[in-house]
Amino acid sequence: MSDIKSQLAPTGKLRVGVNHGNFLLVQKNPDGSIRGIVADLAAELGKRIGAPVELIHYPGAGQLADSAASGAWDVGFLGAEPQRAQEIQFTAAYLEIPATYLVPEGSPIRKLEDVDRKGVRVAVARKSAYDLYLSRSIRNAELVRAEGIQGSYDLFVRDKLDALAGLKARLLSDRETLTGSRILDGQFTAVQQAVGTGKANTEAAAFLAAFVEEAKASGLVAKFIEQHNVKGLSVAPPA
Repeated sequence: MSDIKSQLAPTGKLRVGVNHGNFLLVQKNPDGSIRGIVADLAAELGKRIGAPVELIHYPGAGQLADSAASGAWDVGFLGAEPQRAQEIQFTAAYLEIPATYLVPEGSPIRKLEDVDRKGVRVAVARKSAYDLYLSRSIRNAELVRAEGIQGSYDLFVRDKLDALAGLKARLLSDRETLTGSRILDGQFTAVQQAVGTGKANTEAAAFLAAFVEEAKASGLVAKFIEQHNVKGLSVAPPA
């Protein structure tokens, strides 16, 4: 455990990178502190290694991932993506969040496969996990990026784009504010929410992998989902 603690808390604190852009996992209290699934898992992880937790805040997953090489945080909670894995060693997912598209009233787009066609413009949050996925998989449509989830929605509405890519849970609320809009059935991907640490932290990475599997198997992740009454995600299957 001493080697693990020295890797995960080299400053004496467990510095946890937190993505405020993921409203399903992170919510802000009136006093500025945060609550949610990530805060609870971070606190549990701190207890396991015997270190106080310091939360390092980022407005989005892109900024959190980009800061990995700088050593600004010891553990990060974010979507596992191949591009990010160049700098971050990820556990298996602890949660899966489906991503799909919202289309405006009167849109001829009926199915997921209708989106990837010439002339279709898709709004997406820059460097989100689903942006990275679409960047690899979209061949014909144009991805139009904005900063943050709200920014992608505003861009979609303002520029009258053909589709908005996003987490299904957020798109459900967007649909309520945009008359006649529709969410396409199914999902183009499920964002794999995982725990990451530096590439050099070999022992710590193995410890984190075991922590995630135990948290899923024991019902701890499911318990936190229920406590925070979060909809639109599910516990990931065993690795």
